[in-house]
Amino acid sequence: MKKQISTKNAPQAIGPYSQAISANGFLFISGQLGVTPGGEFAGSNVEAQAQQSLTNLQNILAEAGLSFDNVVKTTIFLADMADFAKVNVTYAKFFKEPYPARSTVAVKTLPKDALVEIDVIAAQ
Repeated sequence: MKKQISTKNAPQAIGPYSQAISANGFLFISGQLGVTPGGEFAGSNVEAQAQQSLTNLQNILAEAGLSFDNVVKTTIFLADMADFAKVNVTYAKFFKEPYPARSTVAVKTLPKDALVEIDVIAAQ
């Protein structure tokens, strides 16, 4: 059984998907761009966009009664792998040990020409 999780404190889905789905003891949160709930980019640099992406994830987690402490896996999508270290600095402000498992990949493009997108899986 699955349950949709949604909050107005994160951007609404721009396609046929949910902000998050709760199923079998896990919360699967769709990739979040560095876009405010109003639909504007938080800034033109990767640090500002990563900060907003993580804030969006935090708000969706909170809607489900969870926090970053519940996150077991993250995936970071970067438009430019040269931004890896910059995103790590911002990422480290949101997570503490034991850190979740993580993958980071460079992609050709992201929706809306974003610089970063992050998704997470959390244990409930």
